[in-house]
Formats: sequence, structure tokens, C-alpha cells
Amino acid sequence: MKKIFLLFCFISAIVIGQSQTSQNSFQPTFINYQRSFPKINDIIKRKEDTLAKQFAEKGLIWPASYIYIRSFKYDSQMEVWVKNNKKDQYKLFKTYKICAMAGTLGPKRIQGDYQVPEGFYYINEFNPKSLYHLSLGLNYPNPSDQLLSDSAQPGGDIYIHGSCVTTGCIPITDSQVEELYVLAANAKNKGQDFIPVHIFPIQFKNKRSSDYLDNYLKSFPSYYPLANTLKAVYYYFDKHHDVPLIMVDSKGDYVVDDEVKKASIVTAPVKVEKKKYEKKIRTQVPFDEKEIPTSVNKLPVYPGGNDAFQTFLQTTGKDAAIFLPEEQHTAYVQVEFIVDKAGKVINPRVVKGGNDEANDVILDAFENMPVWTPAIRLEQNVPMKLRQTVVVGK
Repeated sequence: MKKIFLLFCFISAIVIGQSQTSQNSFQPTFINYQRSFPKINDIIKRKEDTLAKQFAEKGLIWPASYIYIRSFKYDSQMEVWVKNNKKDQYKLFKTYKICAMAGTLGPKRIQGDYQVPEGFYYINEFNPKSLYHLSLGLNYPNPSDQLLSDSAQPGGDIYIHGSCVTTGCIPITDSQVEELYVLAANAKNKGQDFIPVHIFPIQFKNKRSSDYLDNYLKSFPSYYPLANTLKAVYYYFDKHHDVPLIMVDSKGDYVVDDEVKKASIVTAPVKVEKKKYEKKIRTQVPFDEKEIPTSVNKLPVYPGGNDAFQTFLQTTGKDAAIFLPEEQHTAYVQVEFIVDKAGKVINPRVVKGGNDEANDVILDAFENMPVWTPAIRLEQNVPMKLRQTVVVGK
């Protein structure tokens, strides 16, 4: 029988006895503790009236007893949902724009991969002295991450914060993080110890985003199980406006019940086995490299000049990036090619870097380059061999 870990635990209060209770009759509230920081006290004074008015305009009761946050990586959005009683449905309060992103789709698995995690988390830290204005810490690595991420260096220090910069966190503007901090502090003050934060790869109802995820899954079929679980939880909440119970099994996989699985209105994709890669066979154009002069009066020119050539290189690098291993963020590929005396690019080859699949994308692009203005020596068109580095980056 598989061992099941509860992802979110609820700790019951223990009554210790009347005598001990009387000795500790003064218990400072969480919001008062936050007010003890001058910076937070000033923010609460500035934000509470504004938030109360925004709640009133939307027919909501201020302050909220419960909040739920869900973030969408590809769409750069973060939704904040609120309610005041456990049995109530959550109602959308506001959608914030995430103002910077790092990494790509998929979970965080190792320190330094610049990935924003994906999965089910909760706020475990309020940091009023953050270098990024204010920050709310997430419990990464959670029980799933602890089993599936690098055992020695899974990474950590994942926050929702201000300042609009990131290397794997969720940044919003300073004004927005002030609002969220006050919302979360009030909810914790009213007893919500575990404020859930669900991080999804995409906003699943957005067709453009769904199409992007479908294309991504074709290259990374191992991502299907996590993507499907995230999708099921997304649609369950969309249908019920309630957060389901989520557990983690002994393998590190998230476990949800059948009702959650049925909530998804998108048919789960059929499992696709990745085809065995076969390196492309390329035909070399017969060419005597002795024809290439040791010096020229004028180098060959890509149509549109250097700016156009740099655009070509950037586009090619991005197209090839999907074939980098999940843990690799950037690769540098050196390509050698000949621009013949008619300006045609022939016989490109990778000298260094990359992998077979990424390099095939790059070589296809070079073989299909438009005609250049050829090199000139003594007023005659001549062939020229060039070497260029392509930066392959996600």
C-alpha cells in the first residue's frame, strides 16, 4: 500500500489547562506583530482604507478571512481570490500582472535552474525586510519537490515579491505586493495559517496558451502527468470555487480524488512516446576549398546587413532551444559555413556545442538562408568561409 503524505496539514489547538492559559493571557495578534515594523505599519495605514473600498465595490467583506492565490507562468498573471467563511465559495478579488519571468514551462528541479516552481504550495513566511521591498515566502521544496528534485541541491527561497526582477520567483509591482501582503497578513491574523498558492504553467482557458502547452508537451511527454494534474485542479476550482484536498504519494506524484479528475473539461491527451531520434543525413555540395582566398577586400554581407543577420541568429537560437535538456538553460553552438562566389550558403557544419536535435534545427536554418552579397577580392566575387556562434537559449 502506497504511503500517502498530506500536503497541507491543519494543526488543531490543544487546551493545556486553565492555569497555564491565565499565565499567558496576553497573546499579541499577528497583525499587531506586523505593525511593530514601522515600514509595515505605514503600509497598513495607507492600504487598508483603499482595500476596504475596493472590497465594497465588489460586494466583498473586508478583511477577508481566507485568501487563495493562483499564478499562471506563461500568461504572467496572478489571481487573488477571497472569502469569509469556510463553507463559502471563493470570489475573485483582483488579477495582478507578473512583471518579470524566468525559466520555461515545467517544475523546478534543481538550484540555479532559474525555474519558477509548478505545483501546490502555501505561504510560510512574511518578510517585511526583503531586499525586494516586501516578500511572501512559499514552502518550496514541498513534499513532492523533496522526492522529485535534486536531493543535494533542490533550490529554495521562492517568494512572491516586489521590485519587478526575478531569477525564479514571482515578482509583482511594489504597490501590488503591499496590497497582497496586507491581505495575507489579515487572513493569517483571522486564523488562516495555510494560505494556498497554486502555480500553473498556463491559464488553461486561454486558447493561445493551451496551444503553446500542447506544442511543448510534444517535445517533453514526461511532463504530461504533472500538467494533467495541474489542469484538473484548475478546472475543479473553476467549477466549485473551492480548493481541493491534494496529497503526495511515495513517488512524489500529486494525488487528487476522482471528483477533481472529472472536473477537467479538457480530455487528457493520449500518452505519446517520444520517437527515437535519427540524425539527419546531409549532402555536401562539391567544393574545392582551395578556391577560398586568404584575404579579401570586402567581406560577404547578409541581406539586410548585420542587424538582419543578428535577428536571424536570435530566431534560430530560440527555435533550437526547445531541444535543450530540461536542466540546461543555454548552449553555445559554433557553426562553420561557406558563402560561395554567387552568395549562396553551402556546407554548413557544427564545429562545437549543442546536441544532435538542436544542431539539426540550426543547420536547417543555415542551409535555407537567403543569398548573400558575396565577398570581393580585386573587384571579383570570391567564396569565403565564415564561423559564427549561435546562442541557443530558452
